[in-house]
Amino acid sequence: MNIEDYKGIWVFAEQRDGELQKVSLEILGKGREIADKLKVELTAVVLGDNTDAMTSELIAFGADKVIVAEHPLLAHFSTDAYAKVICELAIERKPEVIFIGASYLGRDLGPRVAARLSTGLTADCTSLDVDTETKNLLMTRPAFGGNLMATIVCSDHRPQMATIRPGVFEKLAKDKNRTCKIEKVTVNLTEADIRTKTLEVVKLAKDIADIGEANIIVSGGRGVGSKENFAILETLATSLGGVVGGSRAAVENGWVDKSLQVGQTGKTVRPTVYIACGISGAIQHLAGMQDSDFIIAINKDASAPIMKVADIAIAADYTKVLPEMVAQINALNDEK
Repeated sequence: MNIEDYKGIWVFAEQRDGELQKVSLEILGKGREIADKLKVELTAVVLGDNTDAMTSELIAFGADKVIVAEHPLLAHFSTDAYAKVICELAIERKPEVIFIGASYLGRDLGPRVAARLSTGLTADCTSLDVDTETKNLLMTRPAFGGNLMATIVCSDHRPQMATIRPGVFEKLAKDKNRTCKIEKVTVNLTEADIRTKTLEVVKLAKDIADIGEANIIVSGGRGVGSKENFAILETLATSLGGVVGGSRAAVENGWVDKSLQVGQTGKTVRPTVYIACGISGAIQHLAGMQDSDFIIAINKDASAPIMKVADIAIAADYTKVLPEMVAQINALNDEK
């Protein structure tokens, strides 16, 4: 392998039912930064059927080029089909980096692509940088249960591959005036290439909010004490038009669903307001919410780490503070 033959940054643009996923636009933002440092082209690769509406979005959010692979067999995600198409393109075009979102789909696709290309994959990255001299990607992710951060380098193989956790990077401001090259490629794909067949797509409704999209989050930790006590947090979240989140301790105790966990081993969030109740503020939790616009911490322990990063730190019992907050908010709402 001649590493010098590999050029350019690729971002797999994940779509579901013709709708681009937010994580792909977030990765484009970071990919733009790395591509500029290396002075190479940033390419978005989109697979599907009838993808025309998505290409303009990819251009507006930073892509220098969009490669479009359309085929009826790509309309719904299939590991076999998507891996085959991406690998054939990568073998032909030789990108030096491939980024994939660490969604359920991406966590399935990423390892298959890496194995077929005989390269490494750093999964669930929360930070990315590049050594401009060696052109080695610096891929950072939580290790040992989130107790330390490991920076991994794939120095001997190309392409360098990483799956990126949703929410850790910000998408660029949308620029509708940007233009770039759009290349539609011929897809060599038959039903024989796919070992499974999609008979029907059924969406299961789940009454759990996506905290990564929330503007207001009321989170609880070990100090909340029980699942029943989370009802107080839910009342406040409802009055504010927000959602409830939880620390790792709250999830491990079964007080909130895993999908609501904030932190290195959960989700990274950037709400307008983050209210932390009974959360001490371990570094793993802070890494997942410290970029919130405004942080309110409520804890009996005035010396808790989270109190130092909060915009407002309230040293008190949350069971006394939250009902008063709800009463004040409801009074303001009644006046409107």
